[in-house]
Amino acid sequence: MPRPKFNPTEEQRRLVKSLSACGVTQEQIAQRLGLRSTKTLREHFRKELSQGISDANFNVSRTLYKMATSGNHIVATLFWMKCRGGWRERPALELSSLVPPPFIVAKEQGDK
Repeated sequence: MPRPKFNPTEEQRRLVKSLSACGVTQEQIAQRLGLRSTKTLREHFRKELSQGISDANFNVSRTLYKMATSGNHIVATLFWMKCRGGWRERPALELSSLVPPPFIVAKEQGDK
């Protein structure tokens, strides 16, 4: 006897989108819904899985942008510029580690 066909509810769709946004794995989401496989999850919730991740990234990046441009969060500004602005940190030049070149004194002919 075949298993009954799975029909997702709107509540399940919201739950999948929310769990996906929080980084919960597809295996864990399927288990939470009582599904036997992630294939069934992807078959019925493809849109919610994709949108959950993209919505979360959008919300975090929007918040980071607001923090970086406010002038009150220097770390957020530096992080944004390193990730999006191409900035990078360079190691500080340490003078103590520099070895001076050898110094040679030669006596020229004619000098006394």
